[in-house]
Amino acid sequence: MSKRERVVVAMSGGVDSSMAAALLVEQGYEVIGVMLRLWSEPGEGAANRCCTPQAMQEARDLAYDLGIPFYLLDCRERFKAQVVDYFIQEYACGHTPNPCIACNRHIKFGFLLQMALALDARYLATGHYARIRQVDGEYQLLRGVDPHKDQSYVLYMLGQEQLRRVLFPVGEYTKEQVRAIAAERGLSVAAKEESQEICFVRDHDYRRFLQVYAPETVQPGPILDSTGREIGQHQGLPFYTIGQRRGMGVAWSEPLYVLAMDAARNALIVGPASQLGRQHLQVKEASFVAGHPPSLPAHVTTKIRYTGAEVEATLYPGDEGKVKVSLAIPLRDITPGQAAVFYQGEALLGGGIIEKVVGEAK
Repeated sequence: MSKRERVVVAMSGGVDSSMAAALLVEQGYEVIGVMLRLWSEPGEGAANRCCTPQAMQEARDLAYDLGIPFYLLDCRERFKAQVVDYFIQEYACGHTPNPCIACNRHIKFGFLLQMALALDARYLATGHYARIRQVDGEYQLLRGVDPHKDQSYVLYMLGQEQLRRVLFPVGEYTKEQVRAIAAERGLSVAAKEESQEICFVRDHDYRRFLQVYAPETVQPGPILDSTGREIGQHQGLPFYTIGQRRGMGVAWSEPLYVLAMDAARNALIVGPASQLGRQHLQVKEASFVAGHPPSLPAHVTTKIRYTGAEVEATLYPGDEGKVKVSLAIPLRDITPGQAAVFYQGEALLGGGIIEKVVGEAK
């Protein structure tokens, strides 16, 4: 390139973001490393796992080795308001949220992207395993080449304005390749383990977290069968998830599963396995990479959880701009608060937050 383009890299001290920075330096970009300081529970030794003191030092050391500037941005109040409070509010509604999606929407590709542009950068780069392709002037978001690490699911909210300003340098590699390349370059984080837990919950126990910060969400209430008959008492709706079988403390003639949560009545709805599968759902806050939905009805494949199975589905118009989804087969774990994400081949079309299970989608 005739003039070096400036890129801000979101650094976490992990191998993926470290390799993203290293690869961009090798490709000739002018790289600036940035780490966000995120909210964590107060207490001695408590720290958000995405920005522990050790991670900060590792990111700073890597930036020094690469010869790039490094900055730490305080984002604690914004993160608390837009991610942590959202997490609590969703549980209060009887939903099961994915805080990583809220963080990507508001923090990484909202606040941090704007900060990158304010630093006169052309791009923001992250260590996500996903790819971007431009076809006939339109940006497409593609799965990462590593099917076991693909993170496109948590990026469904990205649109054209974001994708033209974003780079995913490790999306063309498998996780094993990234670790091997990092080891070849002598990066100390090459073998560093990664955490899959909620970053702001210090002991991995989100139920304990809710009891401390939102005790009103963890109140005992009735366990009802599908006819409305009370058959027991639950410990608090956040203790359960759709499809759960064990831990309800109800003796019955056949195994019982969690079918739904009724936050208005603080009731846990249970039933036998034959009542569990559902094929129709509605998503809210739907967004599409192209900036608009495909022509509906549209045949897609969909995932209703990050680690869930991908199944064939058809999209239909929903109420007030929402989208209804008709699955080809029933799924047991359709969970309000989680994201339903839509694909056609290797391209991610978009997605939304599961609002409710509905009747026939047509």
